[in-house]
Amino acid sequence: MPSIATDTTAPDSTSQPELTDKTGITIRNPRTGDVLWTVPEAEPAAVTHAVDVARSAAADWASTAPAERGAALRKAAKALAAAAQELAELNFSETGKPVEDSLGGIGAGISTLEQYAELGPVHRGHSLRGNRLAADYTVAEPRGVAVLLTPWNDPVAVACGLIGAALVTGNTAVHKPSERCPRLGEALGEVLAPAFPPGVFQTVSGGAAVGALLAQSGADVIAHVGSSAAGARIARAGVLTGAHVIRENGGNDPLLVDRDVDPVWAAEQAAIGAFSNSGQICVAVERIYVHEDIAAEFCKALEAEAALRNNNGTVAPLVDLRMRDEVHAQVADALSQGARAIEGGALPDGPGSFYPATVLLDCTDRMQIMTEETFGPIAPVQVVKSFDDGLRLACSGRYGLAATVLSGNIAHIQQAVAALPVGTVKVNEVFGGAPGGAAQPRGESGAGFGYGPELLDEFSRVKVVHIAAPPAVSGGPAAAGHESAGIGASAADERDQS
Repeated sequence: MPSIATDTTAPDSTSQPELTDKTGITIRNPRTGDVLWTVPEAEPAAVTHAVDVARSAAADWASTAPAERGAALRKAAKALAAAAQELAELNFSETGKPVEDSLGGIGAGISTLEQYAELGPVHRGHSLRGNRLAADYTVAEPRGVAVLLTPWNDPVAVACGLIGAALVTGNTAVHKPSERCPRLGEALGEVLAPAFPPGVFQTVSGGAAVGALLAQSGADVIAHVGSSAAGARIARAGVLTGAHVIRENGGNDPLLVDRDVDPVWAAEQAAIGAFSNSGQICVAVERIYVHEDIAAEFCKALEAEAALRNNNGTVAPLVDLRMRDEVHAQVADALSQGARAIEGGALPDGPGSFYPATVLLDCTDRMQIMTEETFGPIAPVQVVKSFDDGLRLACSGRYGLAATVLSGNIAHIQQAVAALPVGTVKVNEVFGGAPGGAAQPRGESGAGFGYGPELLDEFSRVKVVHIAAPPAVSGGPAAAGHESAGIGASAADERDQS
């Protein structure tokens, strides 16, 4: 494998530049602020060429036996395993995600490729019940060319899910990784592409302009994991081009804490949900509603959880200064409207894009921190008088990705599961769930299945087939030919022979 850690150069600067400019995509180390490298952005002609190459390779790949496509995915998974350490270190350099956590994401990507290698060959249509002398069934066919637009916060795991599902169902794919981790995205492409025939899987680097070109390229399916604003633009492009669009976009996930749970345990769950990966998780806890009967103990324990993380230095930096500025702007807005920061809430001194684990009290639904996606290590808390009040607030907003309920009251749990307008409801565990679960986000959080076995359906089109026997032909060579081939017998013929 070619080296994936060779730097390209860029002039140093004390200010955070735009991610893309005329020289390419400049990436800084999130821990130090130092320039790492500048990665060239794909020119429009190169983007068009990549889609054309994928189109040229589509027919042969679609006609490849599903078992062979699965074998190619297993080959790709082995190559990914061999490159795991180097990719994890590259992820650490570009996004600040600790190497151990990065290895976990890469491990998830390997498992996903292996799972789709097994699921793809058994992804099939259905037999239909019609006339007993006819055959009726459905066939799952690839859509054609897939454009895959993936994020930076778990870059390998998310990309492998879309890549695996797209390719094993017979589509060719053009992948654009996030401009916040372009070298990692290119390296992932270098690792995976040799497992497939030429043109089947390609990677292009770039920012929003390259993403827009791909969305308007005439691809047959577009899968996007990222912000709701970008997802909305891609959905509009899909309407104009006819592409099928799959989106997992932003969230503002609530955590609802009932009066009957252990407040210390609930605070531990809240801290895991809000502070893991520095809050840079699509299904992170973004707003907390806690019953007033246990609010004091809960908030004290949550403050201790945040302080522990801040004091032991386990909060990784945010991906860049631009992200930190956006997070702090929401915190500042909340403080200006009467919220209190009992831990964190201030920009730290020193280099990099670090931000402390922060607990905000006295929050209200008028604050951006409670209504917008934050994507930082922030735990904003609003105290509620009853479970019903908390549920009403948890059901509000324009997002619908996931929600968590902490309760020992089965009636309250069932009430929340029925009412919450989200794709995933988690009860008494902020992260977890069985393998194979797949959800459809609601509202501005996206549309379609973004993972699991159902993702194979998203990358496929269904054709219905009806085959009937032709009528019998009386006399002549044609009739003899039909009979020798075993076709053309009518229902009356069958009765006469019985």
